[in-house]
Amino acid sequence: MEAPGAAGDAATLAGPDPELAATMGFSGFGKKARTFDLDAMFEQTRRTAVERSRKILEAREREKEDQAEKEFRCLQPDSPASASSAIGAESTLTPRDAACSESEDSSDEELTGPSVQSQTSARGQNEDTDDDDDEEFIGPPLPPGFKDSDDDHDDDDIQEEDNNPVKKIPDSHEITLQHGTKTVSALGLDPSGARLVTGGYDYDVKFWDFAGMDASLQAFRSLQPCECHQIKSLQYSSTGDVILVVSGNSQAKVLDRDGFPVMECIKGDQYIVDMTNTKGHTAMLNSGCWHPKVKEEFLTCSNDGTVRTWDVNNEKKHKGVFKPRSVQGKRVIPTTCTYSRDGKLIAAGCQDGSIQIWDKNMSVHTKFHCRQAHAPGTDTSCLTFSYDGTALASRGGDDTLKIWDIRQFKKPLNSAERLSSFFPMTDCCFSPDDKILVTGTSVKKGGGCGKLFFFDRETFQKLYEIDVTNASVVRCLWHPKLNQIMVGTGNGLAKVYYDPIKSQRGAKLCVVKTKRKERQAETLTQDYIITPHALPMFREPRQRSTRKQLEKDRLDPLKSHKPEPPVAGPGRGGRVGTHGGTLSSYIVKNIALDKTDDSNPREAILRHAKEAEENPYWVAPAYAKTQPKTVFAEVEQEEDETDKPEWKKRKI
Repeated sequence: MEAPGAAGDAATLAGPDPELAATMGFSGFGKKARTFDLDAMFEQTRRTAVERSRKILEAREREKEDQAEKEFRCLQPDSPASASSAIGAESTLTPRDAACSESEDSSDEELTGPSVQSQTSARGQNEDTDDDDDEEFIGPPLPPGFKDSDDDHDDDDIQEEDNNPVKKIPDSHEITLQHGTKTVSALGLDPSGARLVTGGYDYDVKFWDFAGMDASLQAFRSLQPCECHQIKSLQYSSTGDVILVVSGNSQAKVLDRDGFPVMECIKGDQYIVDMTNTKGHTAMLNSGCWHPKVKEEFLTCSNDGTVRTWDVNNEKKHKGVFKPRSVQGKRVIPTTCTYSRDGKLIAAGCQDGSIQIWDKNMSVHTKFHCRQAHAPGTDTSCLTFSYDGTALASRGGDDTLKIWDIRQFKKPLNSAERLSSFFPMTDCCFSPDDKILVTGTSVKKGGGCGKLFFFDRETFQKLYEIDVTNASVVRCLWHPKLNQIMVGTGNGLAKVYYDPIKSQRGAKLCVVKTKRKERQAETLTQDYIITPHALPMFREPRQRSTRKQLEKDRLDPLKSHKPEPPVAGPGRGGRVGTHGGTLSSYIVKNIALDKTDDSNPREAILRHAKEAEENPYWVAPAYAKTQPKTVFAEVEQEEDETDKPEWKKRKI
């Protein structure tokens, strides 16, 4: 279809002035200008569209009938109806081809585009019309009897993963972070998964930034926030802006993301008997954690027999006190504590083997408790609630892992035994989908590999195990957002397990970065002292970059001059040798020379007698009048001293 504007221009040029049209090149087309009726064009276009839509619908109906006949023929190949259906298929194809040819032979005003057959085939063979809600697939139709597709594969994979939870464990790849040489006793990962913090028995706390690390896997900060106290627990708050540090002393600390102190809990009065009346803990801390909903509140437990809640904005006094009691009502030491997922319950595992749970707003009596949860006298190392909030997992010092229903807290749902634990902070955690329970085992030195065990939450069958290293597995953490597993070991390693497909960011960010080559010039440059408030006349221009300064120094003949090699020998080229230039070097050179003269001094003087007699200058003129003839002393014969008495003999 010709554009109306272009045709109008051609008509105006070719109509009134043929010579101008010939000059401009419009006279060679051999056509006269046409006039257009827009209303007629729109009406014709509408009719063409309606007719084409009707033909498309008819063609789809025919294709459905053909497909049904073909499927019926495939199911009954020996029946005599197959031949007739084949003939019917041919007869149905003929009108469709005719319709296509009719559409192709339509007038010039029809819209250009693909033929009806290509449009209908692009719709797919099992699709409904536009009135239906089904999607339209783009591409050629599938062959008859072909039902498998990518969607079917995806559905099968998802169903297979649901049936086999082992495939959800991201353990195909791993990286190793070298924290130190002693046990990594604390792990913390912020909610976004960008930073990992590790603490150990060597008092160090190290910060790891996955986005900032390269393949060398080096921590960007290391500090000792609690001086000479072992780090027992590290955890980021729910917002990820502060870190709770629980160590072997009685005062918990809160650091910001970069390791700078925010607050420190107060130490209680250790001479007061009633722990409720003290403002803080009076004995060594055992564990601590943040409130899952309130970002300013955290929880700690201590050997003074109390579980205390704190507010970051008030470091002078605790917020609340919970005192676990034994069967006889005596004080018992809590070894671990945690919040429920909604923050309404506080649970503590105690040294008498009990697990006691309080309502956060009622600190006197427990809401749930089990006296015989674990063996008495053992340290319950970890308590953790499931994501749905109905189950509680406990890792006991009696080498067991148990899961409880808090609504029926008298008896565990399941239990796993012979899981050795030598550390008071051995972890257990749930998978992000709440179907797998993970814990680590301890080994003695040279006693094998520490392992990470995966148990099914419902049946408590061992699904999988990972040989981590030839040391104990102390801490384990499965981050729900990254879908990566962090493990702290007894030989100073922090391992991160991930899967390139199932995992997100985290360790995947740093393994792809090449190790940055250290340039020697960066280590030799001095720190530049900036004085921003100095007067302009005393202010020095700031160095823009090390690279530009190096290039500038390279062009300077004095700074880029190669140092002269040391002079060997007496010296050359106007330069003095290595010795003889200064008095000190001359003395050092001649200090070992032996200049002792054992000859007779009289003979040494008489060697110059002839020269002095011939050319007298100093002595002879002075004695010319008084003693013109020189008189020398006569040489005496050495006497034999053997006949002399002892007291007259010369003592050598």
